[in-house]
Parts: sequence; structure tokens; C-alpha cells
Amino acid sequence: MPRAKGGPKTRRRHKKTLKMAKGYVGGRRKTYRQARETVERGLTYAYRDRKQKKRDFRSLWIIRINAGARKHGLSYSRLMAGLKAAGVEVDRKMLAALALDDPAAFGELAALAKRAAPSGAGTKSAAGATA
Repeated sequence: MPRAKGGPKTRRRHKKTLKMAKGYVGGRRKTYRQARETVERGLTYAYRDRKQKKRDFRSLWIIRINAGARKHGLSYSRLMAGLKAAGVEVDRKMLAALALDDPAAFGELAALAKRAAPSGAGTKSAAGATA
């Protein structure tokens, strides 16, 4: 019985991989084996970094919100606690955009958070008084 090599299916799979290797240099683009290794590695990185991108943006938003909050005499955690207590449901992405593009509106939110913040919760004086 002759060996079955897969003919059209194999060719289709090779073409698909080589098409994905477009833009690579040398054998990474021209030879199937090198192209497959490089493409698979690239796809692995792409999958990983799609997850990482979400984390990176969240940290960027937090940094921007913290910088805006410090201008109004608040820390990031106090601002967020105050906004939560005030019932403001603005996500971090929007808060970061406000801190960057519309400081006046962000200032209003910061003032609202200051008023609604739990009194004495987590402050140094309150912690010292209970000890």
C-alpha cells in the first residue's frame, strides 16, 4: 500500500503558514519549517500580549487618576473610596480621560469624593486613636 502524503491539504496548510510569515526576513519567510516555528512563536506572543495589554492600560489609567487626585489633595485609594461612597459609577478609563483632558470636571468629582469619603477611615490619626 503506498504512503499517503496528504497532497492538497498539506499544500494548503503550508501556504497558509507561509502567508502568515509575510514580512519576515530570509528563511523565516521562505522555508516552511522555519516559517512555522516563527509564526507559532509570534501567535503565542500575540495571545499573551492581548491579555497583557488590558493590564497595561489599567495601570496607565490608575497612574493618571492618581496624578489628578494628588493635585486635589487626595490619594488614588481615597478618591476611589469617596466616589464609591458617593455612588458615582465612572470607570477608570473615563476618570483617566477626565484627569487628562478636562481637569475642571475631574476637580468636581474629586470634591464630591472628598465630601462623601468615609470620615476618618484609614487615616493615621484614627488608627492611632484606636490603639
